[in-house]
Amino acid sequence: MPLLTRVFIKTGMICLALALMLGILLAFGITNGFFPVYIHLLVFGWITQLIFGVIFWMFPKYSVEKPRRNETLGWWTYALLNSGLLMRAIAEPLQATHANTFSAWILVFSAVFQFLAGLLFVINSWERVKEK
Repeated sequence: MPLLTRVFIKTGMICLALALMLGILLAFGITNGFFPVYIHLLVFGWITQLIFGVIFWMFPKYSVEKPRRNETLGWWTYALLNSGLLMRAIAEPLQATHANTFSAWILVFSAVFQFLAGLLFVINSWERVKEK
């Protein structure tokens, strides 16, 4: 299993554990403004990273020389996705409890980072979707 796949999947597992703990806190009403963080940890942190990691590993080879096409793009995808997720986890509760311009802009940048991560993933994986 490639290193990038292992990193994606293990980071996804950490996000799942964090989301489950946050879900318990939300159920008891302990946290305020964290529901969007909970959803993002599940969807982008757990599910998306699991999918990205498995696709990077299991999709058909791009070529003999570059079986996974461009590993650097894969690492950029990982960095942008998780940077966006971290920024959102910090800014979302701030914006919900003390709305301000700074946290609003962090949310904008987090969305741009996650969009770019998705775009890089598609660019890197597109040509690996092919017939045998």
